[in-house]
Amino acid sequence: MSDANFRQAREFFLSGLAHYQAGRFVEAERDFAASLSLVPGRPSTLTNLGATRLKLGRFEEAVAMLDQAIAAEPDNVEALGHRATGLAEMGLLREALADFDRVVAITPDAAAAWTLRGSVLNDLGRQAEAADSYRESLRLGGDAELNRYYLAAAARGEAPRTAPRFYVESLFDNYALGFDEQLVASLRYRAPQILVAGLQREKRIFASAIDLGCGTGLCGPLLKPLCARLEGVDLSRGMLAKAEALGVYDALAHADLLDALRASAQPCDLAVAADVFIYVGALDAVFEALARRMPAGGMFCFSLEESEGGEALQLRQSRRYAHSENYVRELAARTGFEVRALERAPVREEQRVPIPGLYFWLARKD
Repeated sequence: MSDANFRQAREFFLSGLAHYQAGRFVEAERDFAASLSLVPGRPSTLTNLGATRLKLGRFEEAVAMLDQAIAAEPDNVEALGHRATGLAEMGLLREALADFDRVVAITPDAAAAWTLRGSVLNDLGRQAEAADSYRESLRLGGDAELNRYYLAAAARGEAPRTAPRFYVESLFDNYALGFDEQLVASLRYRAPQILVAGLQREKRIFASAIDLGCGTGLCGPLLKPLCARLEGVDLSRGMLAKAEALGVYDALAHADLLDALRASAQPCDLAVAADVFIYVGALDAVFEALARRMPAGGMFCFSLEESEGGEALQLRQSRRYAHSENYVRELAARTGFEVRALERAPVREEQRVPIPGLYFWLARKD
């Protein structure tokens, strides 16, 4: 190998790292691949190229690249961790767990690896072991907010009032590429259609509507004919990029939905939240912020997972929140809303099992 080739490969590698750290994964892949073509088989380049392809949602290609890195360096914990993530995304949970077990055996003080190992155990239905893994991460100084949230879901402990922002944002950034196909085709998701059908019974045009947690914009094309102005808000930049491409939103904001509601005093006579509050948790602050902006007669509609046993707020092992009918009715009465309609219907399916849901249509009182 010539010195010139090595220098050029190093330049491509460093450029790839800069693109990766900035979230420019297409450019990162290009530069890592160029570096690899000049210096084939280099484990660090294989590892970073595999990690980049994970970010691009190409899990099989990523795992194949990481296999090569691990073949060259069997104790490469970075490559093992990335491969475990790819295997988990492909549904190969036992294989992913084996990789995470190797990582924590090699580096037992790696708090983040204990967290990821716990998540795989949770998905395997081994909640007691998952909880132990989260506790170990906490002992080692792992992210306290994230691990306590995961621990509460796995061990059915006292639920935090809301999900960590970082968790929700990264979850949906990672889902953005195949989100619509997975949710609609595989999970039989119909919340937007159900909520908008209820609004159509009002036979009115809303002056200003806000789609809370708009995601990729599944509600947007259905809502647009019912309102003069439509705004979308979401935590995920990846989701917002897909929503923007639809061309139906008059404005889109990258923000937490509660922050967005509080940031403006502009009247809003329609608010929709389809399959969003399952990642929010306690809803009192949302209701209060919306009540300040919504004129009399305004509509607020949303879907929820229905809690078991009538528990007001419940964090499930899926890490999604569920709510009770009474919780919503009491909150609505306290903040000046009346329940115009309520329907019970599945919100989606999991492993072909319907998840019981609540669909509410509230009206702002005079």
